[in-house]
Amino acid sequence: MNVYINSTGHYLPGPPIDNDEIEDILGLVNGKKSRLKHKILQSNGIKTRHYAINQQQETQISNSEMAAHAGIKCLDASYISPHQIEMLSVATSQGDLVLPGFGSMVQAELDIPSVELQTSHGICSSSMMALKSAYTNIKAQESANALVIASELASRLFKHTRYEQVEGNEIDFNAEFLRWMLSDGAGALLLENQPRKTGKSLRIDWIKSFSHADVYPVCMSVGMPKNATKSWQDFPTYSEAEQAGALLLRQDVRLLDNIVSVGVNGFLKLLQDGMFKVPEIDHVLCHFSSAYFKSKIVEMLEVAGVQIPEKKWYTNLYERGNTGCASIFIMLDEFLATQDLSVGETLFCMVPESGRFNCAYMHLTVVE
Repeated sequence: MNVYINSTGHYLPGPPIDNDEIEDILGLVNGKKSRLKHKILQSNGIKTRHYAINQQQETQISNSEMAAHAGIKCLDASYISPHQIEMLSVATSQGDLVLPGFGSMVQAELDIPSVELQTSHGICSSSMMALKSAYTNIKAQESANALVIASELASRLFKHTRYEQVEGNEIDFNAEFLRWMLSDGAGALLLENQPRKTGKSLRIDWIKSFSHADVYPVCMSVGMPKNATKSWQDFPTYSEAEQAGALLLRQDVRLLDNIVSVGVNGFLKLLQDGMFKVPEIDHVLCHFSSAYFKSKIVEMLEVAGVQIPEKKWYTNLYERGNTGCASIFIMLDEFLATQDLSVGETLFCMVPESGRFNCAYMHLTVVE
Protein backbone atom coordinates (compact mmCIF):
# COMPACT_ATOMS: atom_id res chain seq x y z
CA MET A 1 0.00 0.00 0.00
CA ASN A 2 1.59 3.27 -1.14
CA VAL A 3 0.81 6.65 0.43
CA TYR A 4 0.77 9.90 -1.55
CA ILE A 5 0.86 13.60 -0.74
CA ASN A 6 -1.87 14.82 -3.08
CA SER A 7 -2.39 18.38 -1.90
CA THR A 8 -0.66 21.02 0.22
CA GLY A 9 -1.52 24.41 1.72
CA HIS A 10 -0.19 27.00 4.13
CA TYR A 11 -1.25 30.11 6.02
CA LEU A 12 0.84 33.04 7.26
CA PRO A 13 -0.80 35.68 9.48
CA GLY A 14 -0.55 39.41 8.79
CA PRO A 15 1.92 41.22 6.53
CA PRO A 16 5.61 40.32 6.29
CA ILE A 17 7.57 42.03 9.08
CA ASP A 18 11.13 43.09 8.32
CA ASN A 19 13.99 43.23 10.80
CA ASP A 20 13.50 46.92 11.61
CA GLU A 21 9.84 46.32 12.53
CA ILE A 22 10.21 43.37 14.92
CA GLU A 23 10.35 45.42 18.11
CA ASP A 24 7.38 47.48 16.90
CA ILE A 25 5.35 44.27 17.13
CA LEU A 26 6.94 42.43 20.07
CA GLY A 27 7.66 45.61 22.05
CA LEU A 28 10.73 47.02 23.77
CA VAL A 29 11.68 45.21 26.97
CA ASN A 30 11.75 47.87 29.74
CA GLY A 31 11.55 50.49 26.98
CA LYS A 32 15.05 49.68 25.67
CA LYS A 33 16.16 48.39 22.27
CA SER A 34 17.84 44.98 22.32
CA ARG A 35 21.63 44.88 22.13
CA LEU A 36 21.54 41.27 20.86
CA LYS A 37 18.98 41.53 18.07
CA HIS A 38 21.31 42.64 15.28
CA LYS A 39 23.91 39.97 16.06
CA ILE A 40 21.34 37.14 16.11
CA LEU A 41 19.58 38.32 12.94
CA GLN A 42 22.91 38.57 11.12
CA SER A 43 23.58 34.94 11.97
CA ASN A 44 20.14 33.53 11.09
CA GLY A 45 19.77 35.43 7.81
CA ILE A 46 16.00 35.93 8.18
CA LYS A 47 14.79 39.10 6.42
CA THR A 48 11.00 38.89 6.93
CA ARG A 49 8.56 36.84 8.99
CA HIS A 50 4.87 36.89 10.06
CA TYR A 51 3.26 37.42 13.46
CA ALA A 52 -0.26 36.67 14.67
CA ILE A 53 -0.13 39.56 17.15
CA ASN A 54 -0.36 43.27 16.41
CA GLN A 55 1.58 46.29 17.73
CA GLN A 56 -0.51 46.26 20.90
CA GLN A 57 0.49 42.58 21.35
CA GLU A 58 -3.13 41.54 20.83
CA THR A 59 -3.69 38.13 19.25
CA GLN A 60 -5.33 38.58 15.85
CA ILE A 61 -5.87 34.90 15.07
CA SER A 62 -5.54 31.81 17.28
CA ASN A 63 -3.21 28.89 16.65
CA SER A 64 -6.12 26.55 15.92
CA GLU A 65 -7.62 29.09 13.49
CA MET A 66 -4.33 29.35 11.61
CA ALA A 67 -4.19 25.55 11.42
CA ALA A 68 -7.73 25.45 10.07
CA HIS A 69 -6.92 28.08 7.42
CA ALA A 70 -3.97 25.99 6.21
CA GLY A 71 -6.14 22.86 6.22
CA ILE A 72 -8.88 24.56 4.18
CA LYS A 73 -6.36 25.79 1.59
CA CYS A 74 -5.01 22.27 1.32
CA LEU A 75 -8.47 20.74 0.85
CA ASP A 76 -9.51 23.45 -1.61
CA ALA A 77 -6.70 22.24 -3.86
CA SER A 78 -7.84 18.61 -3.57
CA TYR A 79 -10.75 16.47 -4.75
CA ILE A 80 -12.29 15.79 -1.34
CA SER A 81 -14.27 17.81 1.20
CA PRO A 82 -13.67 18.14 4.96
CA HIS A 83 -16.51 15.69 5.66
CA GLN A 84 -14.63 12.99 3.74
CA ILE A 85 -11.50 13.21 5.89
CA GLU A 86 -10.95 9.94 7.80
CA MET A 87 -7.98 10.96 9.96
CA LEU A 88 -6.81 14.33 11.30
CA SER A 89 -3.21 14.38 12.55
CA VAL A 90 -2.08 17.69 14.04
CA ALA A 91 1.17 19.06 15.48
CA THR A 92 2.20 22.13 17.45
CA SER A 93 4.72 23.15 20.09
CA GLN A 94 2.09 24.94 22.15
CA GLY A 95 -1.64 25.05 21.51
CA ASP A 96 -4.02 27.80 22.54
CA LEU A 97 -4.97 25.80 25.66
CA VAL A 98 -3.01 23.49 27.94
CA LEU A 99 -5.89 21.01 27.62
CA PRO A 100 -7.65 19.60 25.62
CA GLY A 101 -5.34 18.43 22.85
CA PHE A 102 -4.63 20.76 19.94
CA GLY A 103 -6.16 18.29 17.48
CA SER A 104 -9.58 18.61 19.12
CA MET A 105 -9.50 22.37 18.75
CA VAL A 106 -8.48 22.18 15.08
CA GLN A 107 -11.15 19.56 14.34
CA ALA A 108 -13.79 21.90 15.74
CA GLU A 109 -12.50 24.81 13.63
CA LEU A 110 -12.65 22.65 10.50
CA ASP A 111 -16.03 21.11 11.44
CA ILE A 112 -14.86 17.59 10.52
CA PRO A 113 -17.25 14.95 11.96
CA SER A 114 -16.33 11.61 13.55
CA VAL A 115 -12.69 11.68 12.50
CA GLU A 116 -9.84 9.61 13.89
CA LEU A 117 -7.76 12.15 15.79
CA GLN A 118 -4.09 12.41 16.67
CA THR A 119 -2.17 15.25 18.34
CA SER A 120 1.63 15.35 18.18
CA HIS A 121 3.27 17.55 20.81
CA GLY A 122 6.91 18.55 20.58
CA ILE A 123 9.01 21.14 18.81
CA CYS A 124 10.20 21.27 15.18
CA SER A 125 10.02 17.55 14.39
CA SER A 126 6.52 17.10 15.86
CA SER A 127 5.09 17.79 12.38
CA MET A 128 7.02 14.81 11.04
CA MET A 129 5.72 12.69 13.93
CA ALA A 130 2.17 13.70 13.00
CA LEU A 131 2.92 12.90 9.37
CA LYS A 132 4.40 9.50 10.27
CA SER A 133 1.29 8.63 12.28
CA ALA A 134 -0.96 9.44 9.32
CA TYR A 135 1.35 7.67 6.88
CA THR A 136 1.44 4.44 8.90
CA ASN A 137 -2.32 4.60 9.49
CA ILE A 138 -2.94 4.62 5.74
CA LYS A 139 -0.23 1.98 5.14
CA ALA A 140 -2.06 -0.27 7.62
CA GLN A 141 -5.29 0.36 5.65
CA GLU A 142 -6.99 1.85 8.69
CA SER A 143 -7.81 4.98 6.67
CA ALA A 144 -7.96 5.91 3.01
CA ASN A 145 -6.86 9.49 3.63
CA ALA A 146 -5.52 11.82 6.32
CA LEU A 147 -5.22 15.57 6.72
CA VAL A 148 -1.96 16.51 8.48
CA ILE A 149 -1.55 20.04 9.86
CA ALA A 150 1.29 21.74 11.74
CA SER A 151 0.84 25.20 13.24
CA GLU A 152 2.87 27.50 15.48
CA LEU A 153 2.04 30.73 17.31
CA ALA A 154 5.29 31.61 19.05
CA SER A 155 4.91 35.40 19.12
CA ARG A 156 2.66 35.34 22.20
CA LEU A 157 5.67 34.15 24.19
CA PHE A 158 7.78 37.08 23.02
CA LYS A 159 5.70 40.03 24.21
CA HIS A 160 7.86 42.52 26.09
CA THR A 161 5.54 42.17 29.09
CA ARG A 162 6.55 38.49 29.48
CA TYR A 163 10.17 39.46 30.01
CA GLU A 164 9.36 42.39 32.27
CA GLN A 165 7.77 40.03 34.82
CA VAL A 166 11.10 38.35 35.57
CA GLU A 167 12.44 39.25 39.01
CA GLY A 168 15.25 41.81 38.73
CA ASN A 169 14.44 42.34 35.02
CA GLU A 170 17.52 40.29 34.15
CA ILE A 171 17.01 38.61 30.77
CA ASP A 172 19.79 36.15 29.99
CA PHE A 173 20.96 35.44 26.44
CA ASN A 174 19.35 31.98 26.35
CA ALA A 175 15.95 33.50 27.11
CA GLU A 176 16.25 36.30 24.54
CA PHE A 177 17.85 34.28 21.71
CA LEU A 178 14.65 32.75 20.30
CA ARG A 179 12.83 36.09 20.38
CA TRP A 180 14.69 36.94 17.15
CA MET A 181 14.44 33.46 15.64
CA LEU A 182 10.82 32.25 15.70
CA SER A 183 7.59 33.41 14.06
CA ASP A 184 4.06 32.24 13.25
CA GLY A 185 2.41 30.16 10.52
CA ALA A 186 0.73 26.89 9.58
CA GLY A 187 1.08 24.26 6.87
CA ALA A 188 -1.04 21.27 5.79
CA LEU A 189 -0.68 18.12 3.70
CA LEU A 190 -3.37 15.77 2.38
CA LEU A 191 -2.37 12.10 2.30
CA GLU A 192 -4.27 9.48 0.30
CA ASN A 193 -3.84 5.84 -0.65
CA GLN A 194 -4.02 6.66 -4.37
CA PRO A 195 -2.38 9.40 -6.47
CA ARG A 196 -4.31 12.49 -7.57
CA LYS A 197 -6.86 12.00 -10.35
CA THR A 198 -5.02 14.61 -12.43
CA GLY A 199 -1.58 16.18 -12.18
CA LYS A 200 1.33 15.02 -10.04
CA SER A 201 1.58 13.52 -6.56
CA LEU A 202 4.45 12.88 -4.17
CA ARG A 203 4.80 9.24 -3.14
CA ILE A 204 6.12 8.91 0.41
CA ASP A 205 8.87 6.33 0.10
CA TRP A 206 9.74 6.35 3.80
CA ILE A 207 9.84 8.48 6.97
CA LYS A 208 12.46 7.85 9.67
CA SER A 209 13.51 9.65 12.83
CA PHE A 210 16.20 9.26 15.48
CA SER A 211 15.92 10.73 18.97
CA HIS A 212 18.97 11.31 21.16
CA ALA A 213 17.28 12.36 24.40
CA ASP A 214 19.17 9.57 26.16
CA VAL A 215 22.47 11.30 25.35
CA TYR A 216 21.83 15.04 25.50
CA PRO A 217 20.30 17.34 28.13
CA VAL A 218 17.40 19.67 27.36
CA CYS A 219 18.43 22.36 24.88
CA MET A 220 15.16 24.17 24.04
CA SER A 221 12.34 24.43 26.54
CA VAL A 222 9.45 26.29 28.13
CA GLY A 223 8.74 25.52 31.78
CA MET A 224 12.18 25.48 33.42
CA PRO A 225 13.82 28.49 35.08
CA LYS A 226 17.44 29.41 34.40
CA ASN A 227 19.97 27.01 35.96
CA ALA A 228 17.26 24.82 37.51
CA THR A 229 15.61 21.52 36.71
CA LYS A 230 12.26 21.87 38.44
CA SER A 231 9.09 22.41 36.47
CA TRP A 232 7.05 25.62 36.40
CA GLN A 233 4.28 23.51 37.95
CA ASP A 234 6.39 22.94 41.08
CA PHE A 235 6.30 26.61 42.09
CA PRO A 236 3.77 27.57 44.80
CA THR A 237 2.01 29.98 42.42
CA TYR A 238 2.02 30.72 38.70
CA SER A 239 3.25 34.25 39.38
CA GLU A 240 6.31 32.91 41.23
CA ALA A 241 7.10 30.67 38.26
CA GLU A 242 6.85 33.69 35.97
CA GLN A 243 9.10 35.79 38.21
CA ALA A 244 11.71 33.02 38.13
CA GLY A 245 11.65 33.10 34.32
CA ALA A 246 10.28 29.57 34.12
CA LEU A 247 7.69 30.52 31.48
CA LEU A 248 10.18 32.03 29.03
CA LEU A 249 11.17 30.10 25.91
CA ARG A 250 14.81 29.17 26.35
CA GLN A 251 17.58 27.84 24.12
CA ASP A 252 20.81 26.56 25.66
CA VAL A 253 23.09 27.93 22.95
CA ARG A 254 26.09 26.04 24.36
CA LEU A 255 24.49 22.80 23.19
CA LEU A 256 23.12 24.07 19.90
CA ASP A 257 25.97 23.04 17.58
CA ASN A 258 25.20 19.40 18.42
CA ILE A 259 22.16 19.64 16.15
CA VAL A 260 24.44 19.64 13.11
CA SER A 261 26.32 16.46 14.01
CA VAL A 262 23.07 14.75 15.08
CA GLY A 263 21.42 15.60 11.75
CA VAL A 264 24.38 14.59 9.59
CA ASN A 265 24.99 11.36 11.51
CA GLY A 266 21.37 10.33 10.94
CA PHE A 267 21.75 11.14 7.24
CA LEU A 268 24.87 8.94 7.05
CA LYS A 269 23.15 6.12 8.94
CA LEU A 270 20.25 6.09 6.45
CA LEU A 271 22.74 6.19 3.58
CA GLN A 272 24.66 3.24 5.05
CA ASP A 273 21.39 1.34 5.50
CA GLY A 274 20.70 1.73 1.77
CA MET A 275 17.63 3.93 2.18
CA PHE A 276 18.75 6.23 -0.65
CA LYS A 277 21.66 7.07 -2.96
CA VAL A 278 23.15 10.58 -2.84
CA PRO A 279 23.49 11.04 -6.65
CA GLU A 280 19.78 10.20 -7.03
CA ILE A 281 18.64 13.05 -4.75
CA ASP A 282 17.21 15.81 -6.94
CA HIS A 283 16.07 18.26 -4.26
CA VAL A 284 16.89 18.81 -0.59
CA LEU A 285 14.35 20.52 1.70
CA CYS A 286 16.01 20.94 5.09
CA HIS A 287 14.45 22.81 7.99
CA PHE A 288 17.25 24.79 9.58
CA SER A 289 16.68 27.65 11.99
CA SER A 290 19.55 29.76 10.74
CA ALA A 291 21.78 30.31 7.72
CA TYR A 292 24.62 29.53 10.11
CA PHE A 293 23.44 25.93 10.49
CA LYS A 294 22.93 25.39 6.77
CA SER A 295 26.59 26.18 6.09
CA LYS A 296 27.66 23.86 8.92
CA ILE A 297 25.53 20.99 7.57
CA VAL A 298 26.92 21.44 4.05
CA GLU A 299 30.49 21.54 5.39
CA MET A 300 30.04 18.36 7.43
CA LEU A 301 28.50 16.48 4.50
CA GLU A 302 31.47 17.51 2.35
CA VAL A 303 33.90 16.27 4.99
CA ALA A 304 32.01 12.96 4.98
CA GLY A 305 32.40 12.77 1.21
CA VAL A 306 28.69 13.04 0.40
CA GLN A 307 28.46 16.46 -1.23
CA ILE A 308 25.05 17.63 -2.39
CA PRO A 309 25.37 20.57 -4.83
CA GLU A 310 24.06 23.93 -3.63
CA LYS A 311 21.61 24.15 -6.55
CA LYS A 312 19.70 21.15 -5.14
CA TRP A 313 18.94 22.87 -1.81
CA TYR A 314 15.68 24.77 -1.35
CA THR A 315 14.63 26.98 1.56
CA ASN A 316 12.16 29.79 2.24
CA LEU A 317 13.62 30.58 5.68
CA TYR A 318 14.82 34.05 4.74
CA GLU A 319 11.40 35.25 3.54
CA ARG A 320 9.05 33.24 5.79
CA GLY A 321 11.09 32.92 8.97
CA ASN A 322 11.42 29.94 11.27
CA THR A 323 7.89 28.71 11.97
CA GLY A 324 8.96 25.70 14.05
CA CYS A 325 7.13 22.47 13.29
CA ALA A 326 5.11 24.18 10.53
CA SER A 327 8.26 25.13 8.61
CA ILE A 328 8.71 21.93 6.61
CA PHE A 329 5.04 21.87 5.49
CA ILE A 330 5.07 25.56 4.50
CA MET A 331 8.36 24.98 2.69
CA LEU A 332 7.00 21.97 0.80
CA ASP A 333 3.86 23.86 -0.25
CA GLU A 334 5.85 26.81 -1.59
CA PHE A 335 8.37 24.50 -3.27
CA LEU A 336 5.63 22.67 -5.17
CA ALA A 337 4.02 25.98 -6.18
CA THR A 338 7.24 27.36 -7.62
CA GLN A 339 8.94 24.30 -9.16
CA ASP A 340 8.16 22.46 -12.39
CA LEU A 341 8.82 18.90 -11.26
CA SER A 342 9.16 15.91 -13.56
CA VAL A 343 7.92 12.40 -12.86
CA GLY A 344 10.64 10.39 -11.14
CA GLU A 345 12.35 13.33 -9.42
CA THR A 346 13.12 12.79 -5.74
CA LEU A 347 12.95 15.03 -2.67
CA PHE A 348 14.95 14.46 0.49
CA CYS A 349 13.44 16.23 3.53
CA MET A 350 15.26 16.70 6.83
CA VAL A 351 13.99 18.23 10.09
CA PRO A 352 16.47 18.55 12.97
CA GLU A 353 15.05 19.51 16.37
CA SER A 354 17.06 20.91 19.26
CA GLY A 355 14.48 20.30 22.03
CA ARG A 356 16.40 17.28 23.23
CA PHE A 357 17.87 16.43 19.85
CA ASN A 358 15.55 14.53 17.56
CA CYS A 359 15.98 14.46 13.79
CA ALA A 360 13.40 13.30 11.21
CA TYR A 361 13.92 12.44 7.54
CA MET A 362 11.62 11.74 4.60
CA HIS A 363 12.13 10.58 1.00
CA LEU A 364 9.57 11.50 -1.67
CA THR A 365 9.23 10.63 -5.37
CA VAL A 366 7.19 12.57 -7.94
CA VAL A 367 4.57 10.36 -9.63
CA GLU A 368 1.73 10.95 -12.07
